[in-house]
Amino acid sequence: QPMTHEVLDTFRALGAIQKRNGLKAARRYIISFTKSAQNIKDVYELNRLAFSHPEDVPTIDVIPLFEQLEDLQNSVDVLEEMIKIPEVQARLKATGNKLEVMLGYSDSSKDAGPTSATLALHSAQERIAKWAESHDIDLTLFHGRGGAVGRGGGPANRAVLAQPVGSVKCRFKLTEQGEVIFARYGNPVLAIRHVESVAAATLLQSAPSVEKRNTEMTEKYADMAAQLDEAAHNRFLDLLNTDGFAPWFSIVTPLTEIGLLPIGSRPAKRGLGAKSLDDLRTIPWIFSWAQARINLAAWYGLGTACEKFGDLETMRKAYEEWPLFSTFIDNIEMSIAKTDERIAKMYLALGDREDLNEKVLNEMELTRKWVLDIVGDKWPLQHRHVLGQAIRIRSPYVDALSVTQVLALRSLRKKVDKEELSQSQQAGFIYLILCTVSGVAAGLQNTG
Repeated sequence: QPMTHEVLDTFRALGAIQKRNGLKAARRYIISFTKSAQNIKDVYELNRLAFSHPEDVPTIDVIPLFEQLEDLQNSVDVLEEMIKIPEVQARLKATGNKLEVMLGYSDSSKDAGPTSATLALHSAQERIAKWAESHDIDLTLFHGRGGAVGRGGGPANRAVLAQPVGSVKCRFKLTEQGEVIFARYGNPVLAIRHVESVAAATLLQSAPSVEKRNTEMTEKYADMAAQLDEAAHNRFLDLLNTDGFAPWFSIVTPLTEIGLLPIGSRPAKRGLGAKSLDDLRTIPWIFSWAQARINLAAWYGLGTACEKFGDLETMRKAYEEWPLFSTFIDNIEMSIAKTDERIAKMYLALGDREDLNEKVLNEMELTRKWVLDIVGDKWPLQHRHVLGQAIRIRSPYVDALSVTQVLALRSLRKKVDKEELSQSQQAGFIYLILCTVSGVAAGLQNTG
């Protein structure tokens, strides 16, 4: 089995690196989609089986990565069982009770929708921090954030300040990737400013006043959050569970073409086509919606949730007082600013599903209305002059690329046209689409 060899070779590589460069050179092993403590136990067992001699076995720290909604909800139960594993107990003793736990932002957003994912991640951090404190564990939370709002993107310093009590403790570890690296660190002046901003927020987050505010506001608006969570989650699942949604999604966005790009750590799809959402990986899910100028992964469900909750005054107060909610709403306003209804309709027209088109466009309009009402803006980013102006200046250039892309997609998607296209013509359209994908991503930013 090639996959088995690959896993065992990973442990052997860890062993070789540690022998040459010491323990700190490579010792962390992250488990995606951690479901139970057995997953952690299995890694330690495989680590032993990869070597003939016990003295060659490397010392590793196995880090659970909780990604999906159910896994985030069960995280504390898994951690409780995890610390009973002898190898974990040995590592806790050797490191002074240090433990690292990773949280995934992308899969929870795809499975439950952006509103439910944001609240679930906040709740998980709060519960994990309390659990660690009760066991006298020195916790480091590792945030698997991306650039897109649907993957935890947005200003990192504000995200840090919105974290629950005990989840930071002057340490904030996160992933940086894709165009985010270039945007934040491509220029030395910007890089220094960004690092200073995040470092300041990391230190400030542990100030008693910030901790007090985060705790009190989370409790004050818990009922509002629960109601928004339920309504947004139901609305999101209603869309995903619509018959034929996954094939439709791969038609109305450049998902198939994105899978041809030599980017990303994993393939865009599991298998040849997105016949179901299980076939689809999360990053292309978010990336494809951004390309279609819909950004659905960042906001879908919130408009309906706000409409159902109905209390604008309470939501405005929460926006003023609760850092988590204000950061969330501001990020959605930024995403809405990068959508374009005219171009979105051109992409949606490729799928010939009026029912799904209506759901998407109605929710976009509803979310836009409520977000602007909460923030007090007449148009997106009205009061954020630098960011708003930057997006308005870039948009016409991105629009031209988006229209070019959707026209090329139309030529490939329509069966009648496709029969008339030669292989070289098809290849030409695909090349054009791939060129525009890079341009749209660069123009929109926050796409990866």
